[in-house]
Amino acid sequence: MKFSLAVAFLATASAFSPAFHTQPRVVLTTTEQVENSDVQSHRTRRSTIVMDGKSNAIRDRIKSVDNTRKITMAMKLVAAAKVRRAQDSVLATRPFSETLQSVFGGLINRLGGESVDLPLLTKREVKKVTLVVITGDRGLCGGYNAQMIKKAEARVKELTAQGIDYELVLIGNKGITYFQRRNYNIAQTMPTGQNPTAKQANEISEKLLATYLSGESDTIELLYTKFINLITSAPSVRTLVPLSATDIAVEEDEIFQLTSESGEFSVEKTSKAAAEPQEFPNDMIFEQDPTQILNAILPLYINGQMLRTMQESVASELAARMSAMQSASDNAKELSKNLNQVYNRARQAAVTQEILEICAGAAAVQD
Repeated sequence: MKFSLAVAFLATASAFSPAFHTQPRVVLTTTEQVENSDVQSHRTRRSTIVMDGKSNAIRDRIKSVDNTRKITMAMKLVAAAKVRRAQDSVLATRPFSETLQSVFGGLINRLGGESVDLPLLTKREVKKVTLVVITGDRGLCGGYNAQMIKKAEARVKELTAQGIDYELVLIGNKGITYFQRRNYNIAQTMPTGQNPTAKQANEISEKLLATYLSGESDTIELLYTKFINLITSAPSVRTLVPLSATDIAVEEDEIFQLTSESGEFSVEKTSKAAAEPQEFPNDMIFEQDPTQILNAILPLYINGQMLRTMQESVASELAARMSAMQSASDNAKELSKNLNQVYNRARQAAVTQEILEICAGAAAVQD
């Protein structure tokens, strides 16, 4: 039987590498014992402590960061797919909006600029305002919800300072949770959803019109997030009721389309001019008075505007989530790179420790 001798002195090794934590070595006498002991120590050995952490712990953290990056990238792609679906919904409602605007403009021209006496077009003294606040149902979308809530709070303070009463119609779970905890005057709540429908918009607009026509509220304002591009969105306020006949006839539109360029997402912006007023011959006879037709068209217009606003808010939320997930993925990539450097230094330090122990043992044997 062949014998081999391996001796390690802990004190000598510590003198060469005082910054490293060493493990006790066992004196072995046979080659077979050496091999068996190496296998057993490999299974049970602890990682070397280097700097502020263990190499195995660093390796586990690298794996965790990489997995998180995969999740955030997947969430970004899911949000991008939903943005495309939202823009398809907007494009699908565009023909109806154009036709409605064209008919409305034609009727206004047919009336020859006469003052139209309709409840939805008549302004009155403002004593109470209904604020329709649209937020998201979920988080992980940067400052989207916080900006909208801040805008709504600022508007409430402004109305209160003027002595005007208010009530909130909250669309979106984030806004509902925030304002309910702070005892605001809330009239109605409902979730936003990821795909607003005409039925949902019609349900909201009918209740808003009933509130306005009954005299419970004098003005209805929409607080929503206007979609600008994939990086920027702006909290906006617009008056839904009372309407302005002139503004409806000349209202322009913008269409955003999500595209990919060089492997990156981008947005193409297309401006749409106001629809041309439909021409009605002078000898055309209407079964109903044009004013009554306008009175029937206005609720349809409000329904369309409500649906369009909700779709734009959802698109802004999804774009904000895409941006937030992209930032999270970039940060995870950078963190993984830094952790890999720390791990490599830890591994190199462990190798250096082994070499120092071998040299120390060899020097001791020679002495």
